[in-house]
Amino acid sequence: MRKLGTIDLEILFLAVKEKGTFDENNLENSELKRHGVGKILDTLASLKDRKFISLNSDGSFSITQLAREILWSPNIPIWGRILRLLQIKSCTLNQIIDIIGTSEDKIMQELEELRKNEFVLMSPQRQDDKLIKMYEILPEGIEEIDKTDTQGFNKSNFRKSKLNGGITQIINDIQNEIQKSNILEHEKNRIIEKVKDLRNRLEI
Repeated sequence: MRKLGTIDLEILFLAVKEKGTFDENNLENSELKRHGVGKILDTLASLKDRKFISLNSDGSFSITQLAREILWSPNIPIWGRILRLLQIKSCTLNQIIDIIGTSEDKIMQELEELRKNEFVLMSPQRQDDKLIKMYEILPEGIEEIDKTDTQGFNKSNFRKSKLNGGITQIINDIQNEIQKSNILEHEKNRIIEKVKDLRNRLEI
Protein backbone atom coordinates (compact mmCIF):
# COMPACT_ATOMS: atom_id res chain seq x y z
CA MET A 1 0.00 0.00 0.00
CA ARG A 2 2.89 2.35 0.70
CA LYS A 3 4.74 1.67 -2.58
CA LEU A 4 5.63 4.88 -4.36
CA GLY A 5 7.04 5.81 -7.75
CA THR A 6 9.54 8.59 -8.29
CA ILE A 7 6.91 11.13 -9.35
CA ASP A 8 4.73 10.14 -6.37
CA LEU A 9 7.71 10.92 -4.17
CA GLU A 10 8.36 14.28 -5.82
CA ILE A 11 4.77 15.40 -5.32
CA LEU A 12 4.58 14.26 -1.70
CA PHE A 13 7.93 15.88 -0.93
CA LEU A 14 6.64 19.10 -2.49
CA ALA A 15 3.70 18.92 -0.08
CA VAL A 16 6.05 18.41 2.87
CA LYS A 17 8.18 21.39 1.83
CA GLU A 18 5.05 23.55 1.46
CA LYS A 19 3.99 22.78 5.04
CA GLY A 20 1.53 20.10 4.00
CA THR A 21 -0.49 21.85 1.26
CA PHE A 22 0.33 22.72 -2.35
CA ASP A 23 -1.54 24.09 -5.35
CA GLU A 24 -1.18 24.54 -9.10
CA ASN A 25 1.29 27.41 -8.68
CA ASN A 26 3.57 25.31 -6.51
CA LEU A 27 3.54 22.57 -9.15
CA GLU A 28 4.22 25.05 -11.94
CA ASN A 29 7.19 26.55 -10.07
CA SER A 30 8.72 23.19 -9.23
CA GLU A 31 10.82 20.75 -11.24
CA LEU A 32 7.73 18.56 -11.58
CA LYS A 33 6.64 20.51 -14.64
CA ARG A 34 9.28 18.65 -16.66
CA HIS A 35 7.01 15.58 -16.52
CA GLY A 36 4.20 17.32 -18.41
CA VAL A 37 0.65 18.18 -17.37
CA GLY A 38 -0.84 14.80 -18.30
CA LYS A 39 1.60 12.80 -16.20
CA ILE A 40 1.20 15.10 -13.23
CA LEU A 41 -2.62 14.90 -13.37
CA ASP A 42 -2.48 11.10 -13.58
CA THR A 43 -0.14 10.96 -10.58
CA LEU A 44 -2.31 13.33 -8.54
CA ALA A 45 -5.35 11.16 -9.25
CA SER A 46 -3.45 8.03 -8.25
CA LEU A 47 -2.20 9.58 -5.02
CA LYS A 48 -5.73 10.73 -4.18
CA ASP A 49 -7.16 7.26 -4.89
CA ARG A 50 -4.58 5.73 -2.54
CA LYS A 51 -5.46 8.34 0.10
CA PHE A 52 -1.97 9.84 0.10
CA ILE A 53 -3.32 13.32 -0.72
CA SER A 54 -6.71 14.97 -0.27
CA LEU A 55 -8.38 17.60 -2.44
CA ASN A 56 -9.34 20.82 -0.66
CA SER A 57 -12.33 23.04 -1.49
CA ASP A 58 -10.07 25.73 -2.99
CA GLY A 59 -8.51 23.25 -5.44
CA SER A 60 -5.29 22.77 -3.47
CA PHE A 61 -4.03 19.41 -2.22
CA SER A 62 -2.88 18.32 1.23
CA ILE A 63 -0.67 15.40 2.18
CA THR A 64 -2.41 12.89 4.45
CA GLN A 65 -1.12 11.30 7.62
CA LEU A 66 -1.07 7.98 5.79
CA ALA A 67 1.47 9.40 3.33
CA ARG A 68 3.53 11.02 6.10
CA GLU A 69 3.90 7.61 7.72
CA ILE A 70 5.95 6.45 4.74
CA LEU A 71 8.99 8.71 5.08
CA TRP A 72 8.23 11.64 7.37
CA SER A 73 6.94 10.19 10.62
CA PRO A 74 8.99 10.09 13.86
CA ASN A 75 7.33 6.71 14.45
CA ILE A 76 9.52 5.24 11.69
CA PRO A 77 13.20 4.80 12.61
CA ILE A 78 15.66 6.70 10.45
CA TRP A 79 17.18 3.52 9.01
CA GLY A 80 13.69 2.40 7.95
CA ARG A 81 13.02 5.72 6.23
CA ILE A 82 16.34 5.50 4.41
CA LEU A 83 15.59 2.01 3.11
CA ARG A 84 12.09 3.04 2.04
CA LEU A 85 13.50 6.03 0.18
CA LEU A 86 16.21 3.99 -1.55
CA GLN A 87 13.58 1.43 -2.51
CA ILE A 88 11.96 4.21 -4.55
CA LYS A 89 15.18 5.51 -6.10
CA SER A 90 18.93 5.66 -5.59
CA CYS A 91 20.02 8.89 -3.91
CA THR A 92 23.03 10.99 -3.04
CA LEU A 93 23.71 11.78 0.61
CA ASN A 94 22.36 15.31 0.18
CA GLN A 95 19.15 14.00 -1.36
CA ILE A 96 18.62 11.61 1.54
CA ILE A 97 19.20 14.40 4.08
CA ASP A 98 16.93 16.80 2.18
CA ILE A 99 14.02 14.40 1.67
CA ILE A 100 14.03 12.73 5.08
CA GLY A 101 14.75 16.00 6.89
CA THR A 102 17.22 14.71 9.49
CA SER A 103 20.71 15.88 10.39
CA GLU A 104 23.70 14.74 8.34
CA ASP A 105 25.33 13.11 11.38
CA LYS A 106 22.32 10.89 12.05
CA ILE A 107 21.92 9.98 8.39
CA MET A 108 25.62 9.12 8.05
CA GLN A 109 25.53 6.98 11.19
CA GLU A 110 22.52 5.00 9.95
CA LEU A 111 23.94 4.66 6.42
CA GLU A 112 27.16 3.22 7.82
CA GLU A 113 25.21 0.65 9.85
CA LEU A 114 23.10 -0.24 6.81
CA ARG A 115 26.22 -0.60 4.70
CA LYS A 116 27.88 -2.87 7.30
CA ASN A 117 24.78 -5.06 7.28
CA GLU A 118 24.93 -5.15 3.47
CA PHE A 119 21.51 -3.53 3.14
CA VAL A 120 22.77 -0.62 1.04
CA LEU A 121 25.62 -0.07 -1.38
CA MET A 122 27.55 3.14 -1.89
CA SER A 123 29.07 3.52 -5.32
CA PRO A 124 30.83 6.53 -6.88
CA GLN A 125 29.22 7.85 -10.05
CA ARG A 126 30.32 10.62 -12.37
CA GLN A 127 27.90 13.51 -12.86
CA ASP A 128 28.89 16.75 -14.60
CA ASP A 129 32.58 15.79 -14.46
CA LYS A 130 32.34 15.19 -10.70
CA LEU A 131 32.44 11.96 -8.74
CA ILE A 132 29.51 11.72 -6.33
CA LYS A 133 28.53 9.01 -3.86
CA MET A 134 25.26 7.28 -4.77
CA TYR A 135 23.45 5.04 -2.33
CA GLU A 136 21.26 2.19 -3.53
CA ILE A 137 19.35 -0.54 -1.76
CA LEU A 138 20.54 -4.15 -2.01
CA PRO A 139 18.29 -7.26 -2.17
CA GLU A 140 18.91 -7.91 1.55
CA GLY A 141 17.76 -4.37 2.30
CA ILE A 142 14.59 -4.82 0.25
CA GLU A 143 13.86 -8.06 2.10
CA GLU A 144 14.42 -6.40 5.48
CA ILE A 145 12.24 -3.35 4.81
CA ASP A 146 9.48 -5.45 3.22
CA LYS A 147 9.29 -7.54 6.39
CA THR A 148 8.47 -4.44 8.42
CA ASP A 149 5.17 -4.09 6.53
CA THR A 150 3.83 -7.12 8.40
CA GLN A 151 6.14 -7.46 11.40
CA GLY A 152 6.80 -3.82 12.25
CA PHE A 153 10.20 -2.39 13.10
CA ASN A 154 10.57 -3.78 16.61
CA LYS A 155 11.22 -7.32 15.35
CA SER A 156 13.77 -6.26 12.76
CA ASN A 157 17.08 -8.15 12.79
CA PHE A 158 18.78 -4.87 11.95
CA ARG A 159 17.39 -3.28 15.09
CA LYS A 160 18.53 -6.24 17.18
CA SER A 161 22.04 -6.17 15.75
CA LYS A 162 22.29 -2.46 16.50
CA LEU A 163 21.08 -2.98 20.06
CA ASN A 164 23.47 -5.87 20.62
CA GLY A 165 26.31 -3.82 19.23
CA GLY A 166 25.54 -1.05 21.70
CA ILE A 167 25.31 -3.48 24.64
CA THR A 168 28.60 -5.07 23.64
CA GLN A 169 30.30 -1.68 23.71
CA ILE A 170 28.90 -0.95 27.18
CA ILE A 171 30.10 -4.33 28.49
CA ASN A 172 33.54 -3.75 27.00
CA ASP A 173 33.70 -0.33 28.64
CA ILE A 174 32.75 -1.84 32.01
CA GLN A 175 35.47 -4.48 31.71
CA ASN A 176 38.05 -1.83 30.85
CA GLU A 177 37.03 0.30 33.82
CA ILE A 178 37.29 -2.72 36.13
CA GLN A 179 40.79 -3.50 34.83
CA LYS A 180 41.89 0.07 35.54
CA SER A 181 40.37 0.16 39.04
CA ASN A 182 42.34 -0.19 42.28
CA ILE A 183 40.24 -2.99 43.76
CA LEU A 184 41.87 -6.27 44.83
CA GLU A 185 42.81 -8.64 42.03
CA HIS A 186 40.55 -11.48 43.15
CA GLU A 187 37.61 -9.08 43.46
CA LYS A 188 38.42 -7.72 40.02
CA ASN A 189 38.43 -11.22 38.51
CA ARG A 190 35.16 -12.09 40.25
CA ILE A 191 33.40 -9.04 38.79
CA ILE A 192 34.84 -9.66 35.32
CA GLU A 193 33.54 -13.24 35.41
CA LYS A 194 30.06 -11.92 36.22
CA VAL A 195 30.28 -9.50 33.30
CA LYS A 196 31.32 -12.36 31.00
CA ASP A 197 28.40 -14.41 32.27
CA LEU A 198 26.08 -11.49 31.47
CA ARG A 199 27.48 -11.32 27.93
CA ASN A 200 26.88 -15.06 27.45
CA ARG A 201 23.32 -14.84 28.78
CA LEU A 202 22.60 -12.06 26.31
CA GLU A 203 24.12 -14.20 23.55
CA ILE A 204 26.24 -11.40 22.14
